[in-house]
Amino acid sequence: MLTVGLCTVDLVQRVDVLPVPGQKVQSSSVELVAGGPAANAAITIAALGGHVRLVTVLGSHPLADLARRDLERYGVEVVDVVPDRVEPPAVSAVSVRDADGERTVVSHNASGITADADVELSDVDTVLLDGHHPALALKAARADVPVILDAGSRKAVFDELLPMVDVCACSSAFQDPVDCPVVTRTYGPEPVQWFVGSDHGEVPVPQVEARDTAGAGDVWHGALTLGVSRLGRVPETADMPDLIRYANRIAGLRVQHEGASWRDELR
Repeated sequence: MLTVGLCTVDLVQRVDVLPVPGQKVQSSSVELVAGGPAANAAITIAALGGHVRLVTVLGSHPLADLARRDLERYGVEVVDVVPDRVEPPAVSAVSVRDADGERTVVSHNASGITADADVELSDVDTVLLDGHHPALALKAARADVPVILDAGSRKAVFDELLPMVDVCACSSAFQDPVDCPVVTRTYGPEPVQWFVGSDHGEVPVPQVEARDTAGAGDVWHGALTLGVSRLGRVPETADMPDLIRYANRIAGLRVQHEGASWRDELR
């Protein structure tokens, strides 16, 4: 499998209350780990036993080395298309409220980073894109295998990218009309909706005690990608309930664990 897009370094702190402007809050724990939509999805796939390659931008900064080692620890093959970049990689500051796992995220994402390189597609059976590196996404979307788009929020490249996508996995924040063969829409703890042509349905989300919701959507997309890979083709109507139940279950496991401990729980 191939995931293409953003890898960040996440500074994650657990707090009793999420800070408001002008407020200082002391955290109860601190983690520094690799994150970002494509990276978290790749870690999910690898932790669940899949073979996955992540195409992204990291560079030569010490923080990039931290993220690279974290990814490789879980068996993710990392292809850095700008290995000589000396600036720090994208950094996300994540605060997680201890009581219910709700989080806030501040991130520069891939803004200002230009990345354009050939993407090896000959040995992949499924592709997951997050749209954060547009040129890379457009090249990877040409693969003659199922292409999945993590549509967490609108990005300028979507106008060009969506016609090339087989499965558009939309979050509640992305409500634009989508004309793709398969569309899913997640709504946090509410049922996941799916659409295949004129067919549609919804699948309930397991009710669990949420300890940390950071990256839950990324984990969901990784599990969905692994499910599609095992299917070996673009999903059809009959496939959707089981695919979504699987992704729901894996995302449910993620939110029950604090910080990055979910990765080892999936192994």
